[in-house]
Parts: sequence; structure tokens; C-alpha cells
Amino acid sequence: MSPVLMAPRRTPIGNAGHGFADLTVIDLAAPVLAAVSREVRAAGIDAEIDDVVLGNCLGPGGDPARVAALRAGLGVGIPGVTVDRQCGSGLDAVMQAVTRVRAGADELLIAGGVESASTAPWRFWPPVGDADPVRYTRAPFAPPEFPDPDMGVAADDLARARGIDRRRQDEYAERSHTLAAATDFTAEIVPVGALSRDQRIRSGMTVERLARLRPSFGANGTATAGNSCGISDGAAALAVTTESRAAGLPALRVLGCAVTGSDPALPGLGPAFAIRKLLRRTGFTVTDIGILEITEAFASVVLAVADELGIDESLICPQGGAIAMGHPWGASGAILLVRLASRMLAADGPELGVAACAIGGGQGIAMLVERMS
Repeated sequence: MSPVLMAPRRTPIGNAGHGFADLTVIDLAAPVLAAVSREVRAAGIDAEIDDVVLGNCLGPGGDPARVAALRAGLGVGIPGVTVDRQCGSGLDAVMQAVTRVRAGADELLIAGGVESASTAPWRFWPPVGDADPVRYTRAPFAPPEFPDPDMGVAADDLARARGIDRRRQDEYAERSHTLAAATDFTAEIVPVGALSRDQRIRSGMTVERLARLRPSFGANGTATAGNSCGISDGAAALAVTTESRAAGLPALRVLGCAVTGSDPALPGLGPAFAIRKLLRRTGFTVTDIGILEITEAFASVVLAVADELGIDESLICPQGGAIAMGHPWGASGAILLVRLASRMLAADGPELGVAACAIGGGQGIAMLVERMS
């Protein structure tokens, strides 16, 4: 069966510790799941929801997808499963749902991702002997014999390795901020709490203003608070169903998916390898793609991927991305698909689009979608 994506919805993206400071992953995911379910039913699709699949990195455990499905009122008979591929979690959750529909095992799933950096539980390594427990802010992305840099440090290393200077990063960041500030995202957003718009977006973020910001990850670095994403909270989800059930409805046909491993020392290059593998599998080339949504964790990451594949930068995040909007880790991959749907389903939307994420520890994930005629 040909899987398709429909009913793309997301919360506003909140700055960690601010707009959604007191809301858990369940509080964020449930309204989006309920909105997707309502839209599917309103479209006349009456199939049972086979499963809810949500990506999440830092939640409390206990299978947030199932808990959120219950909170959303989907019914006690609707199961849920939670996926962790770090920053690629939301996209991987949709990929898993797509695979199940393609295999003919299921006909309707809701898939996406959610993250609440604000309410993520503190984590500790157990004490050794009489020592106190040691708190850690992230789990290891690689074993001790491999490099395992923090993502900001790795972004600086990638910029140096690929010759991407501070000016070019700030120019890309200005573009992201400017495009997002000029875009009305209302149609894709489910208001939650007091927020009905993305909290981080600011106008007037010029290259000159960005150039005044200090490096964030070392005196000699080039990643700053202005050309990097913000730590954020948010959720996004879509319905994944069969092409026959979505006939005549606004939807995106999924043509292929790919995941790859890459050098843990330079994790930002992961999307390039995933996109290359995806295009090889599906028989398309970079020049066939009309839009790419790549998680803008850092400007250097997006620019390195564009250089590696020869991508026209104007096709990447044409309404701005995570630099301007924020990066709720477990949700970001699904947010890319919501953004693709908003652009591709417009009257002048491109035929083919790609969503791709870099992942800590050296992985990449990508999905190719096509607008249904």
C-alpha cells in the first residue's frame, strides 16, 4: 500500500522555561493528537486508529505516546509507542508508521513527536561507594572509545572542517529569522495554554546584529545564540494512512525513507548521507527536489549539508527554520513534515520535498514526499 501523510498539526514552539514552562510532554502532545484525530474524522476517514507513535528524547518514561493518547480522549483501545532517535525521533516515529502502512499491517496511525525541555526530569548516575550521585544533562551518544562532542562544539568543529566562516553562518541565520518573521503559521498551529504563536521568532535580526553576539561554545567558535537553534518545547503530529483512504484529500505521498550512520565527531553531516541514500533508493536527484526542510540546529550544519550535496540554499527552509523558531528535539523531525505539508499543499507548492535531521552520535534520517494530485 502507498502510505500518505495528512492532517499536519503542531503546537506553537515555546522557549524552554517560558511559554510552556509548566507543561509536560503529555500536556503538549495530547491537544495535537486530538486535533489530528478530529481532522481525520471530519475528512470522512472512519478507520480505527491502529496506533499512536511519538518520538521523545527527555521525557519521564512510562510510554508518553500511550499516556498522551489517553489524555487526548482517543479511547482506551488505542495503543501508543514511544521512539527515541534523539533529534530524529519525530521523523523516525513517522517513518515507522509509514513502514507499517506500506507493509499492509495497519491502515491509520497518528505519528509525530514531542519534547518538553522545561519539565524533563533530572537524571543521575548511581553513586559509587560513598560518593554522591552525579547528575548528567544528556546520555552518551557514543562509547568512550569514540568522540562524543556536545552538539555546539561539534557544530564549531564542522564549520572549521568545511571552511564555513562566521559571516556566512550569520547570513544564513538572518535569512531564517527574516523568513520566519514574515510567515503566518496560524493554519498549522494548535494553540496550547497561553501560546498561539511561536515564541522565539523575532524580526530585525540582521547580519549586523547577529555579528555582535559572542561565540557560545568557546572563544574561537562561530556558533552563537543567533545562528543556532534555541532549546524549546513543542509537539507535532500527522495522520499516516493509505492512499486509497486519503483519495481526494490534501495529502503527501511518502516515496521513501532512509537512515544512516556517520562520524560521531561531526554529527552535523548526517543529513547529507541520509539524503544521498534516500535519493539513490528512490531514483531521484537533488535537482528534482523543490523544497528541503532540514533541522536548523546550527547554521553550520545546514550549510555543510548544502555544500556536500550541491543544494541550492534558497530551497532549504523557505519560511525559516529552527534557528528562528526553536528546536524541541523529539518533536523537530515531525515539525519538518508539518512545514513541508504547509508549503507543498499550497496552490503553488512544489511536487517533491525532503525532510532531514542530524542526530547526535553521528546519524542522519531523511524522508521524501510527493504532493498528491
